[in-house]
Amino acid sequence: MTQTLPTERRRRRPWLLRRSLPLLLASLVLVVAFTSEATSPLQAGYPVAVEPEGIFKLDHLIFLVMENRSFDHYFGTYPGAAGIPMKNGKPISCVPDPDTGKCVYPYHDPSLVNDGGPHGQQHTAIDVNGGKMNGFLRTYRAAKPFCERFQSQSCTQVPAGPNGQPSVMGYHDRREIPNYWAYADHFVLQDHLFAAGDSWTLPAHLFIVSAWSAKCTNPYDPMSCRSNMRLKNGVEVQGEGKPVYAWTDITYLLHRAGVSWRYYVDPNTCLDACHRPARHDGTVLSQNPLPGFTTVHQNDQLGNIQPRASYFEAAAAGTLPSVAWIVPGMGYSEHPPDSIARGQEFVTSVVNAAMQGPDWESTAIFVTWDDWGGFYDHLAPPRVDQNGYGIRVPGLLISPYARSGLVDHQVLSFDAYLKLIEDRFLGGQRLDPATDGRPDSRPTVREDLDILGDLSLEFDFDQPPIPPLILPLDPYPSGGGG
Repeated sequence: MTQTLPTERRRRRPWLLRRSLPLLLASLVLVVAFTSEATSPLQAGYPVAVEPEGIFKLDHLIFLVMENRSFDHYFGTYPGAAGIPMKNGKPISCVPDPDTGKCVYPYHDPSLVNDGGPHGQQHTAIDVNGGKMNGFLRTYRAAKPFCERFQSQSCTQVPAGPNGQPSVMGYHDRREIPNYWAYADHFVLQDHLFAAGDSWTLPAHLFIVSAWSAKCTNPYDPMSCRSNMRLKNGVEVQGEGKPVYAWTDITYLLHRAGVSWRYYVDPNTCLDACHRPARHDGTVLSQNPLPGFTTVHQNDQLGNIQPRASYFEAAAAGTLPSVAWIVPGMGYSEHPPDSIARGQEFVTSVVNAAMQGPDWESTAIFVTWDDWGGFYDHLAPPRVDQNGYGIRVPGLLISPYARSGLVDHQVLSFDAYLKLIEDRFLGGQRLDPATDGRPDSRPTVREDLDILGDLSLEFDFDQPPIPPLILPLDPYPSGGGG
């Protein structure tokens, strides 16, 4: 049973009011009834506990970012979602195949291993094709399949569709990703979540932590940075332990405000200033951009980038940070041709750990995928500036205060994550060059765009907390998730 959000949007508070809201809430006191013989705590001068309200009930925001799947590829047939256009249970929109001259329709793909398509900025433009959303096979045919490029397995292990269709036109449902669909059933599914940038993994992860992707001529001068969605060399330079991203990221504001944060990576990830050949394990640098930010070096915050074991320890001990990002390593990130079963197992382990720990009732977990990975999606992304939005990706909110069963149709992007962090922990301060105390040359204050929805509307803070939903790591009846 899906819900819908109220049609009336909240009026945006002025920045000063947003900034002062935590102070106003902190100043409220509860007047306790007392008998004629007793003295109230207020009269006696004792402090009175203040019950937090709204988003201030959330002490822990967790952002789990997987790789390379479009919304239609995972939730295109989810009930109530803006999914693949259908008539009588069959897709009615198709994509022309330049090799065969035929128009290829989306099809159900039962395989847990898929090939993907190219997904740089130039490929976004071709796939979107002015809003027609019909260039996916054109870009796919122009590139070698991922299984050949990564040489991690034979291309024969990546099945095509029943009529030989490339798997970029395939979609999954509850049969292949039962845990993801169970989270959508019990919590919130976001069906208008667009990648913040119109490009690949590195720009996406830069947007997730800073609302921008740029190239800087001077790593210590934020004004030397200019928008760049085709970053490549920065990955190698960052691998030498040098900062390359001079603009302001959200950890600068968190550190200044004394708000705890962590960025959890695969245990085989290089965490210090090192350079080594490419490996087939660990979290790759394009998914781990914070070591490349000048602010993280200057604030001595590199120690906040930790192996994922630290997350599981904190979840069990009730010591989760206020803000956490969690990213996978190679082989289970769901980046084609990774098995989606291994990725789902990882996500489930992260969610189960939070649910089983003492911090569950003050936690919100957001699960998303960094870009569309070349897979078909029918919904054209809005254009907000020269950098995006990108093609739609899946998004889930998992929290005891989530509006259970809601399919959120608000237009969202990764910028909405930063907006929620800022509203909850920073008094509404934005990554705004005019107000954040560290000016840079970003073209847009993304969190303040009128088109951007409000994640706080996905919560009902008056409802009894939803109990944990502990799911099996291998949910397949015959153990077929390997």
